[in-house]
Amino acid sequence: MTASPRIAVFGAGANGGAIAAALVEAGADVTAIDPWPAQVEAVREQGLTVRTADGARTTRLPILHLCELAEPAPQFDLIVLGVKAYDTRWACELLRPHLAAEGAVVAVQNGMTLDTVREVFGADRAIGCVIEVAANMFDPGDIEQQAPMWLALGGETPASQARAEQAARVLSPAASIVIVDDIRSAKWMKLVANSCELVPSAILDLPLAEAIALPGMHDFMLEAGHEALDAALADGRSIVPIFDGEVRADHLTRERYVEYLLGIVLSDYTLPDTLTTVLQDWRKGRRAEIEEINGTVLDVLDADRAPSNTRILELARRIERGERPAGTENLGILLDKTTDFPSVPRRGGLLE
Repeated sequence: MTASPRIAVFGAGANGGAIAAALVEAGADVTAIDPWPAQVEAVREQGLTVRTADGARTTRLPILHLCELAEPAPQFDLIVLGVKAYDTRWACELLRPHLAAEGAVVAVQNGMTLDTVREVFGADRAIGCVIEVAANMFDPGDIEQQAPMWLALGGETPASQARAEQAARVLSPAASIVIVDDIRSAKWMKLVANSCELVPSAILDLPLAEAIALPGMHDFMLEAGHEALDAALADGRSIVPIFDGEVRADHLTRERYVEYLLGIVLSDYTLPDTLTTVLQDWRKGRRAEIEEINGTVLDVLDADRAPSNTRILELARRIERGERPAGTENLGILLDKTTDFPSVPRRGGLLE
């Protein structure tokens, strides 16, 4: 990677947009690319505003529509992939010609997308990333960031790990960043956290803090998280620390880890009105990453070993199909262990 890398942020929403703005403010050479036409036009016309507890800042930055990638464009030394996990394959194929020979791709995403990035760009140029932040963007060009961004980066070859260290230095104006030696385990640990809170609170159409306060929901979320942790262990992964701060050794156990993770999410990344990314997507009329989160658990464990994730996924699918609304009327079904759902179809092996 060059000393002054050309950076592309592909997916300039609440997370990617905040990264792009912070890098531009630090003097980096950044081009944002976004599939939402209104976002591109708003940023071009009025800049990108990021609102934090410290105030609002508006940044002018170059931004492209997807179609403009068909025009002559420079190659980039670093691509920050910020689209939804289900968009990873086509996004990588679209970006393939635009990555410099010694460049790297950082997949700043939920879900287990690293294999797709490896397949398209090669293992030496693929960097996995765990992200934790509380942010939203309901209006184009206007991001609300409710908690600072934290990233963990890691590669799976010596070359990609070296590139991860370089990428961490480049991205440091945007987030608190650590380098990890076992990025797959770290990604699974984030999926454990996501599996128990992102979709369940969205099914109830409530902010996370309100959802978990309902009778039975805290225990239910812990059950879903324990199933996800069992899936991670069955996939050969290790319990590893994520997020900032010191972790006691007794927290890194199957019995206590999920409660520890959920506690950090609630204490450090949740305000009374914080909506999970899944609920934000549904309120915007978009589909969410339900298959890439709870569906991944069920790619590893059968439904009888992951009954909570089965109920979460089936209810979420029905909501996305328009068969039932999100709302607190789903609480009884979500918590009822006798609810008889049809077997949730597996997608054929571990997701990416």
